[in-house]
Amino acid sequence: MNPSPDLESLIAFYHDLTPESIARFSAFYSPDAYFKDPFNEVRGVEAIQGIFTHMFRQVDRPRFVVTERVVDAGGAMLVWEFCYRVRLWGRGETQIMRGVSHLKFDAEGKVCYHRDYWDAAEELYGKLPVLGGMMRCLRRVFSA
Repeated sequence: MNPSPDLESLIAFYHDLTPESIARFSAFYSPDAYFKDPFNEVRGVEAIQGIFTHMFRQVDRPRFVVTERVVDAGGAMLVWEFCYRVRLWGRGETQIMRGVSHLKFDAEGKVCYHRDYWDAAEELYGKLPVLGGMMRCLRRVFSA
């Protein structure tokens, strides 16, 4: 496997992601690419596009910002921040979720494996109005 010869273009794609640019995933991902995050596990470009289409329906002003990268011969780890506003909460404040994407590339330099790691308890559940209070209470009980 080779690292993507155009990792910078992939990062720029995510930085500038829009509902219209979702159609360009096939320029960066292999047809049978695997994707997994805390809520989804799919295979194939169309299924991956579906996840990001759903994201744009659920949140306002989503934006990915890659803050660090580690690249080797087999792939890359991208540290990112995801900024968004939750439509269901009716609040205008921007939320920030932090995570890491583990990417592997095929012989053509396209992503064939994409696994996102982020803490759903801290980054999402803890920010919910009622559940967040319970999560903070549990954190106090279990922290040393």
